[in-house]
Amino acid sequence: MIKAGNKKLTLKRELGLTSAVSLVAGIMIGSGIFMSPQFILAYVGSSGASLIIWAVCGIVCMCSALSYAELGTIIRESGGDYSYILRIYGPCPAFFLAFTTVFVMRPFGIIAGSLSFAKYAVAPFYPGCTPPILVVKCIASACVLVIAIANMLNIRFTMATQVVFMGAKFVGLMIIVTGGIITLLQGNYGSLYNLESAFADTKLGISTVGMALYQCLWSYAGWQNLNNVTEEVKMPEVNLPRALMIAIPMVTILYLLVNVSYLCVMTPAEMISSSAVAVTWGNKVLGGWGWVMSIAAAFSAFGSLNGSFFSGGRVCYVAAREGHMPDILAMAHMRRLTPSPALIFNTVIALIVLIPGDFQAIVNFFSQVCSNQWVSGEQQPVANSANIVVDGSYSPAVTTTINAIRRKDSKTPPLQMT
Repeated sequence: MIKAGNKKLTLKRELGLTSAVSLVAGIMIGSGIFMSPQFILAYVGSSGASLIIWAVCGIVCMCSALSYAELGTIIRESGGDYSYILRIYGPCPAFFLAFTTVFVMRPFGIIAGSLSFAKYAVAPFYPGCTPPILVVKCIASACVLVIAIANMLNIRFTMATQVVFMGAKFVGLMIIVTGGIITLLQGNYGSLYNLESAFADTKLGISTVGMALYQCLWSYAGWQNLNNVTEEVKMPEVNLPRALMIAIPMVTILYLLVNVSYLCVMTPAEMISSSAVAVTWGNKVLGGWGWVMSIAAAFSAFGSLNGSFFSGGRVCYVAAREGHMPDILAMAHMRRLTPSPALIFNTVIALIVLIPGDFQAIVNFFSQVCSNQWVSGEQQPVANSANIVVDGSYSPAVTTTINAIRRKDSKTPPLQMT
């Protein structure tokens, strides 16, 4: 942030194209690609159909991101959904969105991610058994505190960390892709041997395909977080759409290659019965080095959590700046130039959620909240689509853009953009 005059602080543009791509891809590549493939395969029933689901979800996210990028280049304010709803629908629905985001969506998302990281991080130390819940919660709490402190100290350090963990994720997934390529070169095609075997036992019911899409979109969730920090992106009219156009196709191709590797090494039955398909793949291909996949999954969860924490703090900050949260949350550290009060507030709420809850209860409640908001979005403009990490994306910007055009056609005065 920089001083404007003698009193006002405005956000400083620190994120270039590399940082923006790392933020988008780093949040998207979380624990989903390590856990979701077996559920998608179980719902659609065949290898070929599951690959189509992964490709379709990538295309859906790409189309949604194009609409969202257009909004971000028109309304150049941080806050994502909150700012867009505020400028188009007014303060009342924006307040409800901010309240839901700050007190429900972000805390539960942070804790779900930190618990995922903790479970993967301690898994190598508890082979063949479930780690104690106290140990998992302590590791999760430490993870949240470390990320919070890093975000409060320095923005550049936070983004450098995001780039490093993005590289670690890429290396981990490339290990899986390389293993799949070697398996294919050895003539082992698994269930992908021909079209008949690839699409055998396909289930085409509305409910099964819908649930498969739901699970797959969770793995792609996070592409919209860059719009939460628009004011910190250098030349957002250029770098915001470029970052989305680079990150989402890259993640889509990587996800498809990883799934091909899974299907070449394991049978559909083995994948469906696995609790963490990447770990099972590691045990079969890497043998004694199978624990590397647990570490890779932990790095993915940590990097995704770091990016979500960075972008989520800006929603609270912008809401406070607009008068929808206490004024103290709109303040910034005078020397470190970070929105420390908003980040501290998010951390405290998240740790309160962690104390009584367990992972399954948190994820179930989080999923229910997201589902309710998605359903209510058909009738209310309050649905929080930018911060949903379970059901992913459903092109929220399309609805917002249509309403913006409708207001323009009805001679509504244009928005005052910065």
